Amino acid sequence: MADEQGFDLDYAPAPESTGIVELADEYGLYIGGEFVEARSGRTFDTISPSTEERLATVSEAGAEDVDRAVAAARTAFEDHWRDTPGTVRARYLYRIARQLQERSREFAVLETMDGGKPIRESRDVDLPLVAAHFFHHAGWADKLEYAFPNRRVAPHGVAGQVIPWNFPMLMAAWKLAPALACGNTVVLKPAETTPLTALLLAEVLNDVGLPPGVVNVVTGAGETGAALVEHPGVDKLAFTGSTEVGKRIQRSAAVRRLPLTLELGGKAANVVFEDAALDQAVEGVVQGIWFNQGHVCCAGSRLLVQESIAGDFVERLHARMARLRVGDPLDKNTDVGAINSAEHLARITALVESGVEEGAVLHQSACDLPDRGFWFAPTVFTEVQQSHRIAREEVFGPVLAVQTFRTPEEAVEKANNTPYGLSAGIWTEKGSKVHWMAERLRAGVVWANTFNRFDPASPFGGYKESGFGREGGLTGLGAYVRDAGGVSR
Repeated sequence: MADEQGFDLDYAPAPESTGIVELADEYGLYIGGEFVEARSGRTFDTISPSTEERLATVSEAGAEDVDRAVAAARTAFEDHWRDTPGTVRARYLYRIARQLQERSREFAVLETMDGGKPIRESRDVDLPLVAAHFFHHAGWADKLEYAFPNRRVAPHGVAGQVIPWNFPMLMAAWKLAPALACGNTVVLKPAETTPLTALLLAEVLNDVGLPPGVVNVVTGAGETGAALVEHPGVDKLAFTGSTEVGKRIQRSAAVRRLPLTLELGGKAANVVFEDAALDQAVEGVVQGIWFNQGHVCCAGSRLLVQESIAGDFVERLHARMARLRVGDPLDKNTDVGAINSAEHLARITALVESGVEEGAVLHQSACDLPDRGFWFAPTVFTEVQQSHRIAREEVFGPVLAVQTFRTPEEAVEKANNTPYGLSAGIWTEKGSKVHWMAERLRAGVVWANTFNRFDPASPFGGYKESGFGREGGLTGLGAYVRDAGGVSR
């Protein structure tokens, strides 16, 4: 690639070494402070989505294994953890956070190897936020009486937590840190396509001396998750994943009257007004959809741009797309990495084909995709109608649907015309317009002149089919306590 003056703009490869990661050939389940073989006798391979090479063989937990994990968590809760002083729980959380900081490069490389996301995201976003969540909740562990004034609270007990493949470590931190800070014990089920960092985290828990059974990790697919969700020994459930699965979990929890937190799908809109700083907005849109391959529930997969600037904005967007680097996710210059699995790639491909069939105009980056692995070029659809599937369904890939609007009222109507309500972005130089829009957008998180920014002190969650409950902040902390009766003193 060359600029207008003919200067070469290509970057030399800068791959991150995988030598820092010591992968075992086989991994067991982490139950009661030990790695053990699954009694189910079943295993599965986890592969690198960028090369399709096998990384390791992992045990697949069956119902009996989940039973063992819940029993270990129950014993740890009743024997000591619920009565462990907050100051002591805080020390464990601080130790975990410090270990994660010291081993952040190792975790980032493994996250990229197992999940396909660019190393820049794993290294610069995910792992710093993971450590920040443990630090933040360590600070609350001995201050629950101040977090919940005039209430006497107690932990729920055993928390069953199921996390997705798009942010394996960050989702684990979002759930583990508040649960442990409040005195709960945990059985964690990572996604079957990205189990390795959760198992490496289990090694960290051993290194810091966390008592056996306080955290247990069971690996497997849907059957394992269902066994955990349906287990009668679980006192609290937390799930991040698809809306379809979330609805099934909600029905199960409702029958048993279990406390439940759901963070589900999204179809976030970036709303760009004519008075916005356009280059800043373009970069925000790129950050919101392509730098994470659209693999976040809050990805800005819809762009609503004011009609008066739509042509200019889309041209700038196309120019920025042309400079995106797609390829080896371990290369520090890569912007867009690999799709997580062949099944997910097939779903993205089918939805893009539907967009073309329904009459939207397709534009894709002109890039050479690797021969092996699961890849999809950054994609933009213009002339998108609200009836199109790409405007209504969560693609969960590097695909952006562009629509236009004339007035703020029309922008609100289009942004809210979705069954989801997880996040949104507003781009304008007028603060009054930001507040006017934010009051009317049905989204759990609304960013102004930025996108996909997170902080452990700020709650995150959605409306409608994007779930309910919050993770992070005091609201997220409150999901892991119950009223114990009486008033705190």
